[in-house]
Amino acid sequence: MRKAMLVVSTAATAVVLSAGSGVGSGVRVDLGSERGPVEADVAHHGHVSLWGGRLAVRLSTGNHGPSDLAGATARLGFSAPLAVGQKLPDACLWGGNQVVYCQAGALRADGRDSEFLLDLRTIGDPAEVSVDIATVWNGGADDRNPDNDKHHVLVPATGDLYVY
Repeated sequence: MRKAMLVVSTAATAVVLSAGSGVGSGVRVDLGSERGPVEADVAHHGHVSLWGGRLAVRLSTGNHGPSDLAGATARLGFSAPLAVGQKLPDACLWGGNQVVYCQAGALRADGRDSEFLLDLRTIGDPAEVSVDIATVWNGGADDRNPDNDKHHVLVPATGDLYVY
């Protein structure tokens, strides 16, 4: 079953809609626009490992401030197709057979990270997979350091952890 998510943003509010459970469910979030633009620094870190057609991903999403955020959504794109029917964490959903979206909840400035652990299977047993991680939604915040929320990781099938 494929789930879909749509984020609609206006100057004062964002509405996050999703099909299925775990993400959004028609949640309305106040972005505080009467104070002016929100400034925050979303960052993704973690590691990826590949062995025997299994792909383990740890995605940690945080906010280095200066403002709190209602949430952020990361897109994980994989160079190899992933097996159909795999279960994802509740706050993640499929965007195709090579894309997963994960939505972090509220992120305090310099607060604790939101963490997702994904245990995925590839179709076949590739010698390597590349993973592209990027923020696709941050509530309209101005991110003056976007380099730490975009990563390209080459993951050889060695079983080693490749950190980003």
